[in-house]
Amino acid sequence: MSAHDDHEPHHVSSPTEHLIQELQLHGYRPSEDERDQRPPPEDRLIEGAIADIFDALVATITDTSLNADLPDLLWSTVNMFHRAVDRIEQKLDDNEQTQKQLQREQDGSEVKSLELERRIDIGMNLIGRRDGMEAFREAAADRYRIATGSPWSPRAGSRVNHRHLTASLIDSRDFLAARRRSDTEVLVPVGPKIAFSGGDTADHRQIWAKLDQIHAKHPDMVLLHGGSPKGAEKIASLWADSRKV
Repeated sequence: MSAHDDHEPHHVSSPTEHLIQELQLHGYRPSEDERDQRPPPEDRLIEGAIADIFDALVATITDTSLNADLPDLLWSTVNMFHRAVDRIEQKLDDNEQTQKQLQREQDGSEVKSLELERRIDIGMNLIGRRDGMEAFREAAADRYRIATGSPWSPRAGSRVNHRHLTASLIDSRDFLAARRRSDTEVLVPVGPKIAFSGGDTADHRQIWAKLDQIHAKHPDMVLLHGGSPKGAEKIASLWADSRKV
């Protein structure tokens, strides 16, 4: 009998075992490709955490040889959250393009439908993350102003706070956008544009028959004509009034 017969050989852990160990140690953590149902941090907790960070930096560095670097350090602290917002915005842009592509590819299959739903969930998760990081940035910007006496601003790009978009403001913007669309559609109606020109032809039966044929093929057609008070264009105009085109 060998002296090593009672030695247990090394077993490589399986993916399932690794997953179970991760769950035991850290609990369930949704990936970026999953909808995260956990709530974001409360505003009061965010403000408290940011206050602690700034208070620690100011108390540690003030009246030391690093005092001249304090404004830059405080600015960079705010910028850290600002850059996080930018990164999430880029992911949101990619998600939007993916959703548009999936919308075009919808063929009624469950696979395509589920993939679109998954991308929508990811987009909603990204919006929540962006709003949370904006809350951190705004709280940090307030602390920066208190500590330095100057407002914080990024050195490049813009600073937008989506949480300031209240429901009333969104409804108002939607209303104005819809009004602009309706005003535009009056001048440039939607639908295929059919240009008509018939000179002085007065055969109204032939003109109406041809226009009816085109209308049957394009029910949402828009008739374009010169508006002449006589001849073929007048006949076409009367046809359009009759057919509600």
